[in-house]
Amino acid sequence: MKRRTFLEQSTRLSLVAGAWMLAPEGTYAMDRRGVARRSANEKITVALIGCNNMGFGILSHALNNPNVECAALCDIDESVLDRRSEDVVKKQGKKPQRYGDFRKLLENKDIDAVIVGTPDHWHCLPMIYACEAGKDVYVEKPLANSIGECNLMVKAARRYNRVVQVGQQQRSGEHWQKLTQFIQAGGLGPVRKVRSWANFNYAAGRPAAPDQPVPAGVDFERWLGPAPARSFNPTRFHGSWRLFWDYGGGLMTDWGAHLLDIALWAKNVKQGPHAVTAAGGNFLNQDLAHETFDTLSVLYQFDDFTLNWEHSAGVQKGPYGRSYGLEFVGNDATLVIDRNSWEVFPESDKGTFKAPELAAKGWKESHAEHVRNWLDCIRERKEPNCPIETGRLVALYAHLGNIALRTNSQLNWDEATQSFGKNKAANALITPSYRKPWVLPKV
Repeated sequence: MKRRTFLEQSTRLSLVAGAWMLAPEGTYAMDRRGVARRSANEKITVALIGCNNMGFGILSHALNNPNVECAALCDIDESVLDRRSEDVVKKQGKKPQRYGDFRKLLENKDIDAVIVGTPDHWHCLPMIYACEAGKDVYVEKPLANSIGECNLMVKAARRYNRVVQVGQQQRSGEHWQKLTQFIQAGGLGPVRKVRSWANFNYAAGRPAAPDQPVPAGVDFERWLGPAPARSFNPTRFHGSWRLFWDYGGGLMTDWGAHLLDIALWAKNVKQGPHAVTAAGGNFLNQDLAHETFDTLSVLYQFDDFTLNWEHSAGVQKGPYGRSYGLEFVGNDATLVIDRNSWEVFPESDKGTFKAPELAAKGWKESHAEHVRNWLDCIRERKEPNCPIETGRLVALYAHLGNIALRTNSQLNWDEATQSFGKNKAANALITPSYRKPWVLPKV
């Protein structure tokens, strides 16, 4: 029996329905009854949906691994497809197939796995349909542009028994792994406050511009997809789409997905907070095009600690001279960290405190390790470093921060009902209304 046929039949035999809560993190069904492991020498054929920026970076890392081949690219911009097709040929010496409709790409049974590198509002449907088609998935962070979409994606990954890695690549970085181990081992004493922040110029937006004709070679209707119909505007397209609610959540979801993830990981948080409050707004230059908040402070309340998120778009400096980072305040010491280094500030009266071995300074991204982990897990049918429940959890926190300020209310998230109780304004932001003919699938 061919491997593809075997996998498809095995998947059909193992389908299980049910809410995402029934498959908590750590219960990955991947040793997975009836799903074959691969040899390390067996080729994995991948495809990329959304080729302009991060998606192609992830594909490039995948192609740096042995026995990986790109079979297809999908994008709505012909100029992007032209450029990326040439790039793939340079890397592997073989031209990929080109698609403008991801659904056609997913019909290709030679494809084992797909990378979803689209704008956030386009994460949900390609990921779910890829799982349904029997393909493993790497989906960029944040997992989706809404809480409701995230929940459906978790259900799809579990129902169709797929390996899904969410692009929170710090989970595969030794720098961050050592940090969480140190904190969880009590290195700072009890940690009762965590602060995270991100200050970047790009999130302030581009200068406002009038609507324009759709550029040649761009299928803008397909780019909008399930989002509301609008005229083309360059400030809402390549490079700055995430600053508009229809497509993204600004710095809160862009960098919050990375930094809040570390805070939740270090504190071993598995569910939503007790309460969320937020303050902020758009206080910068009103001539810059954006809807998401350029200034935001969020407070998440727990039983024994608080978690803060802060961002200021349009500036590049932050606490401790770091434009982004985290501060863990423990009874014995405070630790500050970003991707370059960490430093510890002991309490002067805690003479028994022992500082951790500090990581070497210097930029070290972990995309390559994260992609390699995904490929290894595809072969071994194991849980990846950032399984979909982990991606869903941090996306929940990021969306909670935005929703708290958008509704100007304290939020109390009910994990059992997946709602904000009687808060109608907040409940209305849980799941988007898709524009026809697109519909949210029933999983």
